[in-house]
Amino acid sequence: MRTLNVSLPDDLIEFVKSQANRGVYGNQSAVVADGLRRLRTAQERRATLVAALRVGRADVAAGRTEPLTEKVLHGIAERARRALRGSSSAL
Repeated sequence: MRTLNVSLPDDLIEFVKSQANRGVYGNQSAVVADGLRRLRTAQERRATLVAALRVGRADVAAGRTEPLTEKVLHGIAERARRALRGSSSAL
């Protein structure tokens, strides 16, 4: 593992120390590493959602959507029920 020196404001230093002292993490580096992993995961999820939103907007613009009516909702629910039962024709 490589070393990286960073500067943190006092409040974050105290937070890192408190997390390490609670015993959940082995040391202060583990606290920072976990925080960075969580940040990376959050950014990846955001990128996935933004990409899905772009696809959805393109579908709307191209007319490949239908109004969300009660009938459509029931159809979605039924496909979900079939999927849960393991039906090969679901979704």
